[in-house]
Parts: sequence; structure tokens; C-alpha cells
Amino acid sequence: MPKQTFFNLPEEKRRLIIDLAINEFADHSYKEASISRIVKNAGIAKGSFYQYFDDKKDLYLFLIHLSMEQKTAFFNKFTPPQNMGAFDYLRWVFKRRVQFEVTNPKLNRIAYKAVYGDAPMLTEVLIEGETQANAFSQALLARGQAEGDLDPNLDTELAAFILNSVFMHLGDYLLERLEVSPEELIRDEPFLFESPEAEAIFDGIMEILEKGMAGRKN
Repeated sequence: MPKQTFFNLPEEKRRLIIDLAINEFADHSYKEASISRIVKNAGIAKGSFYQYFDDKKDLYLFLIHLSMEQKTAFFNKFTPPQNMGAFDYLRWVFKRRVQFEVTNPKLNRIAYKAVYGDAPMLTEVLIEGETQANAFSQALLARGQAEGDLDPNLDTELAAFILNSVFMHLGDYLLERLEVSPEELIRDEPFLFESPEAEAIFDGIMEILEKGMAGRKN
């Protein structure tokens, strides 16, 4: 993680280094990402970089944590409507999650590469992320069962795995299905996920999940 000397930099300089690092790791594999390119574009000596971070892996780890922190902060800006059933709440969560991912495409790409790319195995970070995601899904499923929206005999471990898989890939799928780039999305209002086409995709996902997980109606 960054050394105190990094936090002692002016905010504008810190932001420049962070933005350049995000671009570098989003646009290149971990192996091909270059500290030399980052420092050149930042206008700093390479030796100065090592006053801020131990090495490339240290910087990469910082970006992964930054992605997790920003996603949490993003969710905290929203309050779900009251008295939502399990599936309405799940739909709301899907939309907020996609909103973060498609409006922060480079951070999301870095997080995705941490799991599926060539980055060194950051075991603690991966376990932390998977644990948080699984705990969230398990809590959502438990709430749904308690409220009678979900089948009490549902295999919640399997259901959590399915939800986490949808969470992981839905943003990219939505952009690909609707042939819209993240840059186009950021420029446009209303957001893509509020369009009729996106709503139809959400409807289809929720229909599949509800048929598989809903409690039996008398």
C-alpha cells in the first residue's frame, strides 16, 4: 500500500498518478503494465515512484483496494425503496451494481483482471472480495427466505454462487448486448440501464431467477 510520502503529495499530483496507473493496468496485462510509462506520463523520476510504493505489485494492490472502496462508497449513496420484496430488491441491487461498473469501466476491468488475468495471486485480496460478495448474497437470500419470497429448501450456497456470477458479468454483458461503449454510456442521460432495452434484459434475468428460487405458492 502507498507510503506516507505518497499521501504527502498535493492532491492534484496524487490524482494524476492514480489516474495514470488505472489507465495503465486497465489497458495492459499485469505483466505488460509499465511503471516507466506511468512515471514518464506523470513527469516524475522513476526513483520517486519507489518513495511512494514498494513496487508494481504494491501499486496494483492499492488499485484493487481502491476499486472495492469506491464501489462501497457508491452503494452508500443510494437508499433502496422501502417494503421491497426479495426480487424487487435484487433487481435494484443489480441496477446499482451495473451503474457502478459501466461508469467506472477501467477500475472494473482491473478488478476483473485480478480474478481472471495474469496478476500475481493476491490471495488475501481475492479472499476478502469473495467473502464480501458471498456474505452479501447469503444475507439477501436469508432475508428472502425469512419473508417467504424464496423457497425455504433453496440451496443457498448454489444460489449465492449464481448471484455472484451474474453480479460479476452483468455489466459487460449489458454493454455488449446493447452495443454501447462505456464512453457512450457516461456521456448519455438517462443511463443505459434505465432504457427500455435494458429493462427488458433485467426482466429476463429476474424471470429466470424467480422461477428457480421463488417460494411455492399455495
